[in-house]
Amino acid sequence: MPDKILPEERLTNLAVALMATQIGLTKQQILENVSGYRQRSGTGAKADALEKMFERDKDDLRALGIPIETIGDLADPNDLREARYRIPQAEYDLPADITFSPADLAVLTLAASVWREESFSQDAQSGLRKIRALGIDVDEPIIGFAPRLELTHPSFAPLQDAIEHARVVSFPYLKPGEDAPLLRRVSPLALVDMENRWHVYGIDVDRDAERTFLLSRVVGDVIANGETFDPALRDGAGERALAGLKAVLDRSVAQLEVHAGSEAALRLARRADPSGSGIAVHYLDPEIFADELASYGPEVRVLAPESLREAVIGRLQATLASHTGGAQ
Repeated sequence: MPDKILPEERLTNLAVALMATQIGLTKQQILENVSGYRQRSGTGAKADALEKMFERDKDDLRALGIPIETIGDLADPNDLREARYRIPQAEYDLPADITFSPADLAVLTLAASVWREESFSQDAQSGLRKIRALGIDVDEPIIGFAPRLELTHPSFAPLQDAIEHARVVSFPYLKPGEDAPLLRRVSPLALVDMENRWHVYGIDVDRDAERTFLLSRVVGDVIANGETFDPALRDGAGERALAGLKAVLDRSVAQLEVHAGSEAALRLARRADPSGSGIAVHYLDPEIFADELASYGPEVRVLAPESLREAVIGRLQATLASHTGGAQ
């Protein structure tokens, strides 16, 4: 029996394959040759199930900002019956005039070392070997600092597996301000990334309503309980999830005053708009944003909304109490 290919490994393999082709690959070529699809095809998976998996994978890659180009028939570009797919290098590669010093390459190598070797697929490891084969020395050592992090949240893989097999799952979910997690039963429909954080979008079975959950607040195992849901519910789920998160981001705006030249000014300015004497910053999750703002200490002051201001003040007061034994 072929080894099981994890969903994130299949996505990596698909991206590598689409970047490696100039003329593009047909859907059939992808399903028959790309690791992750090929194994399922060999075990008798239905063609329509494989095609739907491929369509969801394309949506996932595009949600991550990877451009996938669809090429129609050369004689009739509007004829997509034998469409080919590729990732155009001109839109995805670094500009040719960008070069790296030995110090730059050392830092990039350090960043790459963050991921554990076992997190890479064989295709990804092969890709790294090909980069080294270009003759660029990227093994400049950095002494004394080598962080080790997991590639994704532990709940990512079991949730992606549940999405692919249309299985209902349960997991403990800890909301901000609550003392204990609640067990949520969810029909997971899509995993999406927003503001560099993964979310699972689906139907809360007990509440019979669509919900979006932040993976970092899943505090235990994701368990498939044997129930299934209609696979058709997954169609367009990624787009609906991103649209909902974007709507929250658009309407959640903080008015801030920041000290010029401070760390807060440097970090917040990248996603801020001018607003009177201060700046306006959109945010997705008020609890996470309050944590960030509190970490800047006196470098930033929240003008509005009041709820965010109170959340930041509460965190600062808690920090003060923890360092003074509760004395004010």
